[in-house]
Parts: sequence; C-alpha cells; structure tokens
Amino acid sequence: MRKRIYGIETEYGLLIKDTEFKLDPAQVADRLKDHIFRSSKAGVLDQHYRANDEPPGNGGFLLNAGRIYLDMGHLEYASPECSTLTDLVTYDRAGDTLIQDAVDELGWRDSIGIIKNNVDLETNATFGCHENYLVSRGFPFDEKESLKLLAAFLVTRQIYCGAGRIGGCDPHPLRDWENPSAKEQEKQVDFQISQRADHIPNESYRWVQYNRAIVNTKDEPLADPSKYRRIHLLVGDSNMSEFATAMKMGTTTLILELMEEGIANPEWILAESVEAMRSISRDQNFKWEVTLRNGRHTTALELQMDMMQTAKKHLTGKNQETDWIINEWASLLNDIPKGPEALIGRVDWATKYWMLNDFRKEENLDWHDPWLKSLDLEYHNINKDSGLYWSLEGTGDAVRKTSDEAIDYAKTTAPRGTRADGRGEFVKILMNMNNKPLYLIDWIGFRFGKNEEPFLMLDPFSSYKNKIRDYLAESEKNEALRFKSPTKESAS
Repeated sequence: MRKRIYGIETEYGLLIKDTEFKLDPAQVADRLKDHIFRSSKAGVLDQHYRANDEPPGNGGFLLNAGRIYLDMGHLEYASPECSTLTDLVTYDRAGDTLIQDAVDELGWRDSIGIIKNNVDLETNATFGCHENYLVSRGFPFDEKESLKLLAAFLVTRQIYCGAGRIGGCDPHPLRDWENPSAKEQEKQVDFQISQRADHIPNESYRWVQYNRAIVNTKDEPLADPSKYRRIHLLVGDSNMSEFATAMKMGTTTLILELMEEGIANPEWILAESVEAMRSISRDQNFKWEVTLRNGRHTTALELQMDMMQTAKKHLTGKNQETDWIINEWASLLNDIPKGPEALIGRVDWATKYWMLNDFRKEENLDWHDPWLKSLDLEYHNINKDSGLYWSLEGTGDAVRKTSDEAIDYAKTTAPRGTRADGRGEFVKILMNMNNKPLYLIDWIGFRFGKNEEPFLMLDPFSSYKNKIRDYLAESEKNEALRFKSPTKESAS
C-alpha cells in the first residue's frame, strides 16, 4: 500500500496531588470529559449506546474528528485518521492539550496531574497506547510466519520506542493458580526501558483487555472490509517525545510495507518473543541479547540494524516521509551504542534514565525511593509547569516534529487527506445547529435526523466533505418540505 493512514489511542493516568481534593479519579475523568464537550464546546457527545459499557454521553467526536471518551475509568483520546507522521504527532499532542486546557479551566492545575504513561507504579496496573495502521486486505496477516515476523520487530523496537520505568512486576499473576511450584521468584529490577513489557504474556491473540499480546489479531477494519485491514497494536508505550512517537509509528509502517511486499526476512523471527521482550526491557547493561528461531545469537540493536538496512535497500526514494524515517532510524541505531546521553530528547527511556540517574546520584537515593518514583511519573505529566519532559522543549533539547501553533490549530480543525476532514465538517455543522436533530456518529459514517440510511464513509482516503454538505443540505430541504406540506384535514 503506497498511501498511509495512522492513528493513536491514548489512555491517560490520573494523579490526585491535593489531599483535600473531593473527587475520586473516575469522577475527575467524567468531569473533564463533560467540560470538554459542554463548556469548551470542542465536539458533540454521543446520543446512543456504543457498547454495554459506553452509554449515551460517555464520550463523543471532536471538531478535529478525533474522539474523547471514558474507558474503564480512564480518560481516553483517539486521534483522527492522519495521512502523515507530522499530522499524527500534531493531532496526538492536540489531544493532550485539549485535556490539559480542561484541567486548567476547571481550576485543577495544582490539584491533579494527567499522566501520559502506561503503568501505575504503586499497583502495577497498566493502561494502553494503541497504534493503528491501515493495510490492504491482501496483507498476509492470517499467516503465522507473518505474526512472528511482526513480533520480532515490535519486541526489538523498544530500544528506541520505550518510555522507561522504575521497577517491574510478575507478568503472569495467575501462574501460581495453575501450578504453585512454578511461581516465579521475582527479582527486583531497578529500571527497565519499556512500561508494557511486563504486561504482555502472549505473542499473538485476538482480544485486547485480559490477554494482551505483542500482535493483536482482531479484524476490525473500520473501512471497506473487502479492500482494507486495520493493524491494531497495543504493545507499545505512550511517548512524550514527538520524535519517539514519529519513529515508533514510522518504522512500524515500513516493516508492514516490507511484509506486504514479501521482502521481510524470515530469519528475523525470534526463538521466544515474549521472553525476549521482557529480557530486553530489563537488561540493566543495555546489551539486549536475543536468540533467533534459527538458533543464532544476536542483539536487538543488530536485528534492528538489519531491518533498517532492508528498508533502506528496498524503500528509499519512494517519498519524502519514507526517506525521513529511514535516515532518522539509521541515525538512532548508530547513536544507541554511545549510551543514553546520546539519545536525550529523542528517546524517552534514555532521557528519563539520564534525568533520574543523575538526580539519584546527586541525592544518594536508591532506585526504588518514593521520591524517585514520583519523578518517574512527573516525566509524563502533560502539565507543562510540572512535567519533567517539558524542560527539554524549553531548552531546545527535544527534537520536535510539529509546532505549538500547529497543535493549537489541530484542537478544532480536522486533518486533510483522510475522511477525518469530512467527519470534522459534520461535527462542525452539528454544533452550529440551534436545534440538533437526532444523530449517530461512528468512524465509518453517521446517521442524521430521520434519514433511515446511514451516510457511509468506507473509503478512508476520501474527504467526503462536499458530499456531506450536499447530503445535509438535501436533508434539511426535505425536512422543511415535510413540515410545509398540508395535511389532508387542512387541505379539506
């Protein structure tokens, strides 16, 4: 597939800092959601049930064509469909900004923190960052070899995509139920490069909530199912770094392209993906040794280097974005052996490690000191007055992919190049109506008023903007004529 569409779904953690604060986290999330839609008027709330756990008003679509909603107590933002990495990073950051704006407007800036990470360091509960990639229906996703190939890439990309964390947990909490003698004697880990690694017990699996996998195999295209498939991944960390987000999504789409063209090398397949993912994340020496299915011993860095070289050989020159991904991928892999300091501002785990380790040595702290753990969380605070990451942007040390002006624009305007443009137009028209008729909005279309047939948007590359305007104008015209038509009684 030559064209690309990306999307990111982010579940946010919430930290209540004020001991006198009267609301619990679930109530805070609900109030923030309501403020965004009712007070800030950033979009329209659902009028219908989307699922048993998503009643009317649980969330809605935004003017920027993305979506904010509540998911199992977490506030979640789904970006609109984006056709470029720059758009993706911009609209991902726009979601952060919309939520922090609501925190500020409610007067909670000093009382709570919205945390863009993936693990509660006290309970070890995890929450996700879901990546979405559009591929053709012919993508070889039902073949076991393909799943293993993709898993090999995803397991090893954490060396530049991981967000990093202090500590760890047993990834199989129910193992002792099945065989008490097999329970792992957990070794304390000081720092690891991935937040999700400990929470992924399977190589591939269809469902997402209770049996997380490196490769999620559910088939929900959210587009014409005869033409497209959506690769929906939940293995990755949420990134604060714009550059890390772009590289996470960009390198993955190149691997998907190599797989689709039959170029990906089966020799990349790992002997044991789940075990390798955990051992790479926990390697305190950053050597990241792995064993391949063919028995050869190598490292995550060497495997990623081979993947990058393959992409460079076969994909260079296809377009400007592809060349940018390949060049930056090569630069990253060449800099990784120099140590975390060479990656500051580009790789979240390395930036965080450098910050925390420097502070730890200065204050003579143990890695598991509560003070240090609190700083771990603050790295991910989206409040620019509190979050440690933002100091890098302030000093110019963070490599950026977008701008503050573009992010502000993206809060209320949909991206071009995909059907998000049309969805954003529909939300805008709805919001300008004094008396809103019944409506139902989903990713693949909408229903409006008394029209029985939905307006479908099955082609994710089509804007639909003009067609939607014409459709709504015709609907209003027909509705007006219906009210003007005399009844039989008045005509007599």
